[in-house]
Amino acid sequence: MDFITEWLWFFLFVPLAAVAGWIIGRRGGERHNDSQVSRLSSTYFRGLNYLLGEQPDKAIELFLHIAELDKETFETQLALGHLFRRRGEVDRAIRLHQGLANRSDLSDPQRVQALLALGEDYMKSGLLDRAETVFTDLARIDQRAPAALKHLIAIYQAERDWEKAIDNATRYEEVTGEPMGKLIAQFECELAERHRAAGRLDQARESIARANAADAMSVRAGIIEGRLESDFGNDEAAVRAFERAARNDPDYLPEILPQLMKNYRAVGDIAGARAFLAEMTEHYRGIAPVLALTQLMEQQEGVGPARAYLGRQLKDRPSVRGESALIDLTLAEAADPVATLQDLKHITDQLLVSNPAYRCTKCGFGARTHHWHCPSCKEWGSVKPLMNFAVL
Repeated sequence: MDFITEWLWFFLFVPLAAVAGWIIGRRGGERHNDSQVSRLSSTYFRGLNYLLGEQPDKAIELFLHIAELDKETFETQLALGHLFRRRGEVDRAIRLHQGLANRSDLSDPQRVQALLALGEDYMKSGLLDRAETVFTDLARIDQRAPAALKHLIAIYQAERDWEKAIDNATRYEEVTGEPMGKLIAQFECELAERHRAAGRLDQARESIARANAADAMSVRAGIIEGRLESDFGNDEAAVRAFERAARNDPDYLPEILPQLMKNYRAVGDIAGARAFLAEMTEHYRGIAPVLALTQLMEQQEGVGPARAYLGRQLKDRPSVRGESALIDLTLAEAADPVATLQDLKHITDQLLVSNPAYRCTKCGFGARTHHWHCPSCKEWGSVKPLMNFAVL
C-alpha cells in the first residue's frame, strides 16, 4: 500500500474507529467488568498508535480483536469491512457486510449503511449485477439514499444502459436538489449517437432535444445535431446547429469548423461564413478561425489582402500553423522576402517567450526557468530542459 493510499485510508478509518472506541467504552460500563473495559480501551489506543506509526497490518489485528470481543459494535464491523475492501480483500469485506446487513437489531440508518457498503463491495469485485440489485432495493427502501442512486448511475454508465442512467440521474436530482442536467445531457447525446449510427433520424432528434432541454449550453448536442443534419443533406439546419455549439463554447471551434465550412459552401452562404468567422476571432484566441477566414479572403479578394490580414493577426496570436500559411501565401504572391522574414522573426520570438523551456517528466509541469524541486508534484530532479530549447 503506497504512502498516499495509507493516508487516505487513515483519514477514513480513524473517525469510525473513534466512534467504535466510544461505543466500546460506553457498553463496557453496562455489560463488562472493569478489567475487560480496561483491556478494550488499551487495545483500542494501541491500534490508533499503530495507525499513527503507519503500521496498518498491526492495527487491523487489534481492531479485529476489538470486533471479536464486542461483535455487536456496528461501527467497528463496518469500518473493518471498508478497510478490507481498500486493501483488496473484497471477499472478506463482502462476508462481513453481508453479516451486518442480515442482523435484526440494526436501526434503519445502520441498515442503509450496511447495504451501501455491501453494494460497494460488489462493485469493487466487478459483480455489477449484484451491486445493481442491492442499490435498487436500497433506493426502494429509502428514497432518501442518494448514495445508492449515485452508484446505480455509475453501474448503468459502465453498462452503457443510457435510459436507466438517465432515470436514476433524474431521481438523484429530485432527491438531493443537485443539478444533474449536464450529465443527463451527455447520456442523451450517447443515445443520439446510437440512433444516428442506426439511421434513426427521428429518435436521434428527440434525444438531442432532450439533451438541449437538460443542458441549454450543451456543445455536444449541437455538434451531434450538426453532423446529423449534414448526413441527411440539411445544410442550413447543420449551419445553425454548429454555430450554436461554437457560441456555447468557442474552445470546440477547431472540432466544428471543417464540417461547418462545408455546410456554408453547400448553401452558398460565404458572406455568412465570413461574418461568423470574424465573430469567432473575437472570442477564440486560437488560429483556426483566422486561417479559415484567410482562405476565404484569398478566394474572394486575392493573395495580397489575405496575406496582409494573416500577418496582422499573427502578431497578436503567434502560431506555427499560421507561420506555415503565411509562408505559402508569400510564395504564391512572390512578395518581398525581407518583409516576410521580419514578420516570421517577430512571430517566432513570441512563440519562444510563450512556450516553456523546461518540463517535469513526472507531472508535466512547464516552466520558463529551471527548478530542481518541481513546484507541482514536489519531485526532485524531474524538471528537465526541453530538447527544442537546447542551446549548443
